[in-house]
Amino acid sequence: FPSLPYGARDTVATPASTRSVVSPVTLVVTAFGPVTDVTRAVTPELRGDGHELLLVDLGAGQGRLGGSCLAQVFGQLGDVPPDLDDAKRLGATFAALQHLVANQQLAAYHDRSDGGLVVAALEMAFASGLALELDTTAVHADPFAALFAEELGAIVEVATANVAAVTSALTAAGARVVPIGRALEGTAIRVRHGGSYVIDDTRHALRERWSQLTYQMAALRDDPTCAREEHATRIDPAATGLSAHLTFDPNRSPSAIPGGPPPKGPFPRVAILREQGVNGQIEMAAAFTHAGFDAVDVHMTDLIEGRVDLSDFRGAVACGGFSFGDVLGAGRGWAATFRYNARAKDALARFLARDNTFLLGVCNGCQMLADLADQIPNAGHWPRFVRNRSEQFEARLVLLGIQDSPSIFFRGMAGSRIPVANAHGEGRAELTSDQTAALDRSGLVAARFVDGTGATATTYPANPNGSPAGIAALTTADGRCTIMMPHPERVFRSAQLSWRPRDWTFNHSPWMRMFENARDWVG
Repeated sequence: FPSLPYGARDTVATPASTRSVVSPVTLVVTAFGPVTDVTRAVTPELRGDGHELLLVDLGAGQGRLGGSCLAQVFGQLGDVPPDLDDAKRLGATFAALQHLVANQQLAAYHDRSDGGLVVAALEMAFASGLALELDTTAVHADPFAALFAEELGAIVEVATANVAAVTSALTAAGARVVPIGRALEGTAIRVRHGGSYVIDDTRHALRERWSQLTYQMAALRDDPTCAREEHATRIDPAATGLSAHLTFDPNRSPSAIPGGPPPKGPFPRVAILREQGVNGQIEMAAAFTHAGFDAVDVHMTDLIEGRVDLSDFRGAVACGGFSFGDVLGAGRGWAATFRYNARAKDALARFLARDNTFLLGVCNGCQMLADLADQIPNAGHWPRFVRNRSEQFEARLVLLGIQDSPSIFFRGMAGSRIPVANAHGEGRAELTSDQTAALDRSGLVAARFVDGTGATATTYPANPNGSPAGIAALTTADGRCTIMMPHPERVFRSAQLSWRPRDWTFNHSPWMRMFENARDWVG
């Protein structure tokens, strides 16, 4: 149908005798490029007080609505869609924006070409928990075009003192820069056009409408109770969102290695264990190397064939990933490699029999070690980990509350609330209410999923898998063996966190303390 106009296929009848089946072809184009400094990134999170919002318009004042989300809402296709009219202008503006980002002159940024100016502004307000006071009169004479045209461009937030310089730089690049208002404390969303308010509502009411379709889809696709809990959290005015609290100074290393690990070896060896399908070994090795260990890649075949026996290792870490594609259940195939291979089973037993060794399992490694709890001293209380309550693979940033436990990894961290990467499909601790109560009394829960206030998270998505009492990490009575579902090794650098408090300017994130604690314990 190459000659038919877009959208006309349903209106053209083809005689049955000449009809043929044509398979549509989709071309997906992706690209990547070097990033010179990841710490200079800007996000849609607004600062508010002392800042102004500017529209960076690459459409030269046009407000073309063809093919827009607004047109779709009204069951229309529209006439003229937005287009790239001047590639040189786009390139020059991109270069100017990069210069402004490098000089830290942009506080926030969000593209407007997926929904238009008002949708972009609302998404920034939703991400920030702030109010908006906007005036779009100067954007376009037609309020629909001003608010909903998906022309090339972006909204940027700029400190008031930098507005003139930013405007000058972007204008010189060929962009049209229009001041549109500011973000404020509170919940009111007010947008004026031509002297009248075209939107006057609350952030929570608008977010409820904005999230409604997502909620309805999730309720059909996923666990409906989880979908309701997530939707309720989105629109709850009292919801705190992500927050952090530290009870230790992340800039100070433990006593055994003041200022960081010694510059020269020998370094204690830690075995970075992996099996077919495991994919987290590089990040784990990096975290332990930064803490002053000699991280050694150990595949299960190395143990099975006798190339490695763990006799000269002080630590062993089972990494995250999808061992055997999780086809036998999360971690169970990997556990079977230890359980049913005499050489590997004996290597682990002899390793654990030494009282100067430690064992850590993360994500898939957590699931695997939990399945071997009967072979790990003092781990009989560890549960199996089963399918998430949401019935979905959960990859998101969550908050972990560090508990007071004997774990060597979390010494001096109790009471802290730290964001961490989470990625698993089977992370729900399978426990009865009596078993959960017994674990609570034991003091062997090393970390729990918590909400923004630090309270134990019992609902989705703050508790991403449905584990009772928010259980996210467990340890043994001697603290040498710890298992946890989230991924601290993926965020041991602050720049790796998709969100962090603005005052976390240190290079290593607070999770680095966990690996430094292991190095301190080894001595």
